[in-house]
Amino acid sequence: MWEIFEKLRLDRNVSLYQIGKDLGINPSLFSNWKAGRYSPKQDKLQKLADYFGVSLEYLMTGQEPEYYVNAETAEMAQELFENKDLRLLFDAARDASPEDLQLVHQMLLALKQKEGK
Repeated sequence: MWEIFEKLRLDRNVSLYQIGKDLGINPSLFSNWKAGRYSPKQDKLQKLADYFGVSLEYLMTGQEPEYYVNAETAEMAQELFENKDLRLLFDAARDASPEDLQLVHQMLLALKQKEGK
């Protein structure tokens, strides 16, 4: 687990101090974790996974769980997860009628076409 955490940390160029400060985690947790003297509790692990935008399973194993029907669905889900604006549209569209969704789709296409001019 430490290796995966460390890779995520280095990939995002963030210090242990900063992670601790951002999450309210005592920095000594990290040194004890690295030395194998301590294993973080589930709540801390979830905070770390959320901080890095990965699943708890990825933080623990280095592999994402296979939740999706196919790679395209997984890619779309990841895009929704990373993009607040898309998530906002998705959430609003959940209860919309098919006709309303078609209208919004046409409006978005018209806006994109307008921007292209």
